[in-house]
Amino acid sequence: MRLIRCRENGKDRLGRLDGDEVTLLQATGDCLSSLIASRAMVSAGPSRSLGGLELLAPIRLGRFFCIGLNYSAHVAETARDPSERPSVFLRSADSFAAPGAALWRPHASTHFDYEGELGCVIGRAGRQISECDALDHVFGYTCVMEGSVRDFQKHSVGAGKNFERSGAIGPWIVTKDEAPAWDAMRLRTRLNGEVVQEAGTDTMIWGVPEIIAYLSQITTLLPGDVISTGTPAGVGARRTPPLWMKAGDRVEVDIDGVGTLFNGVVDEPAPAAIAVPA
Repeated sequence: MRLIRCRENGKDRLGRLDGDEVTLLQATGDCLSSLIASRAMVSAGPSRSLGGLELLAPIRLGRFFCIGLNYSAHVAETARDPSERPSVFLRSADSFAAPGAALWRPHASTHFDYEGELGCVIGRAGRQISECDALDHVFGYTCVMEGSVRDFQKHSVGAGKNFERSGAIGPWIVTKDEAPAWDAMRLRTRLNGEVVQEAGTDTMIWGVPEIIAYLSQITTLLPGDVISTGTPAGVGARRTPPLWMKAGDRVEVDIDGVGTLFNGVVDEPAPAAIAVPA
């Protein structure tokens, strides 16, 4: 099943996607994390055309865990030593734009880099989860553009990874029962139609079961948590000359069996032009 989140008549709605048709769901909760927790797809509502809907991030983001340096070729291109454990950091919800919405190249930097990643959505709470049981806690998978501002990343990982609207997630969540196995997917990132990253998810250093087991030693994983599992080689910062995203660019993250997330890039608007939620 492919699940989306959209806005209709000013309200957030959940939908089940079949081809280009979306069946709006009457769920027990008003967000996908509630639906995941209850596993209640209670009734189907009206149908809509996908092209006529404003897509939102497929889940109202709470905790968003990221895994760094998780592909050997990417570790090699950064000239770093492999870590003995997964490298974990967090991203804030406002660092993500909706599917199809514009990413902001920040005013403070031109070193705006792409990172295509597989996102894993937790569907069942757990702590001290074993690797052999880890996939029982997965609800589904999605695409992530985990954009990075590289000069600020030298200040700290948190700084470089949390610029407003520097990343994106979506366009939907594919439930685990309909997605390929986590290690049987192929991920491609395209910038203006050119493939700049490509790898099989089987080449991750730390697989989804290992990542879940590790994180659940630190904290109780909750329904609706998202884990972005790391990016392959080919990032712009390690090219000669560096390849930075700029206004007018289009970036896509394409994962076989999951979907294609695309976003344009614009320069960050002046503060006076930014709408602040009430």
